[in-house]
Order: sequence, then C-alpha cells, then structure tokens
Amino acid sequence: MRKAQSQVAQFERHVMERNVQETNQTTRRTLLRGAVLGGTGIATASLLAPGSASAADAGNGLVFPGVDVVIDSSHATAEVAALVRRYLTSKSAQDLDGWMSFFSRDLITYIDAVVGAGFYNWDSLRASLSQFMSNWPSDGKSYPTRILGDATSAVVFFTDTAGLFGPSEIRAVGIINFRDHKITRQIDYWDGRHFGIANEAALAAYSTGSPTDFGESTVGETAAPAMRDVASKLAQALRNGDGASAAELFAPGAIFEDMPAHLHIVGPRSIGTYLTKAISLLPYAGGGTAVRHVVGSAVGGGYEWTASNSAVPRGVVALELDGWGRITRLTAMWDGSLVDDSTLISLARTAIEQ
Repeated sequence: MRKAQSQVAQFERHVMERNVQETNQTTRRTLLRGAVLGGTGIATASLLAPGSASAADAGNGLVFPGVDVVIDSSHATAEVAALVRRYLTSKSAQDLDGWMSFFSRDLITYIDAVVGAGFYNWDSLRASLSQFMSNWPSDGKSYPTRILGDATSAVVFFTDTAGLFGPSEIRAVGIINFRDHKITRQIDYWDGRHFGIANEAALAAYSTGSPTDFGESTVGETAAPAMRDVASKLAQALRNGDGASAAELFAPGAIFEDMPAHLHIVGPRSIGTYLTKAISLLPYAGGGTAVRHVVGSAVGGGYEWTASNSAVPRGVVALELDGWGRITRLTAMWDGSLVDDSTLISLARTAIEQ
C-alpha cells in the first residue's frame, strides 16, 4: 500500500508541484471515499503497479494539470477517468489534432444541446472547433470535476474557463459514448443563466439549427442494466407525478440537486415531498417527459430526457448509485435561460419545508 501511495504522490508532485505531505493526505482521503462509495476509479489507480502506463494514467484522474481541483472519480472506473483526463488535457493544451484523435472518424455525433450546434462527421467537427481554438487565451482550460461511468459510456461534469467560448465560464455536463476508446457520441448540456443570458445569445451565431437527430440510435443502449433499471423507474415516477415512488429509489442519506434552480435537498422524505409539489414546475417531470438515452455503469451514470410540454425541451439527470442500486446523489442539468425568473423563484419556494 505504501508503495502504491508513493507512486501516486510522485505523480502529483510532478504535475501540481504541491507540498508532498498535503498531496498524500488528499490522495488518501479520496481513495477512502472511492472505496466507501463503491467506485473503482481511485482505488484501482492507487493499487496499480508503479511504473506502468495504466498506473500513471489512473493517477492522472486525481488531479488536472494547471488547475487546483481534485476530480471526483469515485463512481467511475480508472479506465474512463484516465481516458477523460487525457481527452480534456489535449483540449486544454490547444492541441487540435490531439483533441480530435479522441473522436471516432467512422461514427460521430457531437451536439451542443444549448446552442443548437450539431455535427455528424469528423471533418465538420474539426473545422468548427478550430474556429474557436484559434482565439483561445493561452491560459484557457477545459477540465473535469466529476466523472460517472465506464469506458463504454459516461457522464462527465467539466468546466470550460472564461475565454474559450465567451467571457464567462461554462459548467457543462457531457453525455459520452465510447467505442474502442474513441468518442462516438457526445452531447453537452449546460445552464445559460450561469454562463450569462446575453453571452448565450451571442453564441447563437454558431448554431447549425435545432438538431432533431441526437444520434442515440447510432450507438445503442450500452449502459449497465442496473443503471437502465433505476433510470427507467425514476423517469416513470417523475412522468406520473409520483413523488412517493420516486423517493423509494433513494438511499437514506441521498442528495437531490438541481443546478439551474440552485436546489440541494437531502433525504428521501424531503426529496419525495419536493418532487410531489414541484411536478408542474420541473422540466424533467410530468406527462410530456421521456428518456432519450441512458449511459454509465452500475454505480455511476444517468440519462438524457426530453420534454414535449415544457419550455425546456431537453436536459440530463446524473445518478450515483450505491451497492444496492439506490440513488445516493441526483444532479439535474438543463438550460435555465429558457424559463423566466418567476419559475425559478417558484422552484425555490416549493423546496421550503413545513
């Protein structure tokens, strides 16, 4: 164990040039959290043989070069954590060809679900990304903060720093499918209000029109059966407005968070009560909602949803599961700029407990 921890510490000193003792403490705490939650990414990273390429890559999943952040890969395999880190490292290095090497040349769907920019072949995607990259600041970064899933499909929380796509940062959730370690489908969701409504409007010039084909049929449903089962049951309960049934899917200490609404609710009882009262307000609940695509492993992943009767037509629900298949954390991401202030105020008011 000391030998494995030493290998991780050596890597972190090289990347972050931080105090050795502080780095080792962070690594041990993160390893323990990964073991408790049932994820394999960090634990496997620390136990791999020193000096191997896999060990180095897995260690990379803990930190990101040039960014003072510890990546939460507690619900991801070491393989996908390393893959995502290398992918975004190439993007942050402004290495266009290196970045593009992570995409499949034969099968690719890449859509920014907020801007409405869709690309269905490698060449058109490269041409579009090169336009942005040529204007990026030298210190710009795109880095992951949380990764859920495995090397077949994953949910990736990542941040594009200010200057990459506008004057503000974008905190996005990417739904990614892989085949032989190449990206075959990526759909990005984010909140236009956090980015700035005026900033979001400026990106309209890069829209390719409202995409109608999100490419889920081209990659198929590869998510773990446990994740598909929970996603299906949750989506059905939300569609039916059945907060009580939804609450039964959550673990005792579960967290429900809605990013655009700035909500953080703890415990099945409070979560169920909130969902029951907020059905008419939440864009991912009610009769017009449906599951588009499910991704992830048995402990981490989520699903994309569509809503035919809402001002918000699409979004994503990320899920962390425990060893019994219960939801320990739910994170919803959608474009809050599509609703007015009164809707967000009502969502917050509904969360007040009596």
